[in-house]
Amino acid sequence: MNEWMKKGPLEWQDYTYKAVSVTASDKEYKGWVLTTDPVSANIVLVNFLEDGSVSVTGIMGHAVQTVEIVNEGDHSMREKLMHLFMSGDCKAYSPEDLEKRKNSLKKWLEKNHIPITEQRDSQKTLCVAGVLTIDPPYGPENCNSSNEIILSRVQDLIQGHLEASQ
Repeated sequence: MNEWMKKGPLEWQDYTYKAVSVTASDKEYKGWVLTTDPVSANIVLVNFLEDGSVSVTGIMGHAVQTVEIVNEGDHSMREKLMHLFMSGDCKAYSPEDLEKRKNSLKKWLEKNHIPITEQRDSQKTLCVAGVLTIDPPYGPENCNSSNEIILSRVQDLIQGHLEASQ
């Protein structure tokens, strides 16, 4: 087992969003670490090409011989990498916007006689009747429940709220 495979997920996480030079199967790869798979130790490297496109390379964990940090990166590079695979309609919300969305949705659900609370451990997550949670940014796709009937009905209510508020 190589040195890379002997490390654990917490150690691999130290390489995330940093420029590295990886030697694997006697080849050298360079790029920004987007993520490392916690099970297989595979590394996903990203390179931003001059023509504006992006090159993504996967390196199998078992083949990694050495990993060397070349550049620590800065906040703007971290943001660029974090948002690389987000869809175009996905936008970032400020904490104030999220609070407004949460309160608006909470009032809407209460108006529709849906029992809604904020989870104790996370004031950001809403909980419906103890069987469904709604995470930020509080859209239909942010609902989680093992009860499909409740999930579907609450998602429909949230969709109606979003359409009414636009």
